[in-house]
Amino acid sequence: MKKAVSMLNEQALTLAAVNGNETITSRERGVKALLALIDGGRTLEGYSAADKVVGAAAAYLYVLLGAKELYANVISRKAANIMEKYGIYTEYNTLAEAIKNRAGTGFCPMETAVSEAVSPENALMLIRAKLKELSGR
Repeated sequence: MKKAVSMLNEQALTLAAVNGNETITSRERGVKALLALIDGGRTLEGYSAADKVVGAAAAYLYVLLGAKELYANVISRKAANIMEKYGIYTEYNTLAEAIKNRAGTGFCPMETAVSEAVSPENALMLIRAKLKELSGR
């Protein structure tokens, strides 16, 4: 996990995942990088991941991706609970009640979208529906 955290902070990434010599990195904001991994048929099984901000939506995606462990600079209380429920070891710098939207005027739309999710698979469906709604399609 140390290598992933170091990469995250030193390279100004939003996501760094490490499994031995294999690395996955991204500067995409929100859940885009995690969705791209899922859509590309990738997995994070065996990977230690480090992420800038982890809300409930991202937590559900990490569960689906099978991450071994996760470090978050900021994590929401609900996300931390999801990681614990699904047995993914998690460390964080800041525990927040919820993730705010980018304007700081309310809650993150992805955090809100999965507030009633009953499973990681259900959360994925809710995330995709919210992204479709936000894109106006």
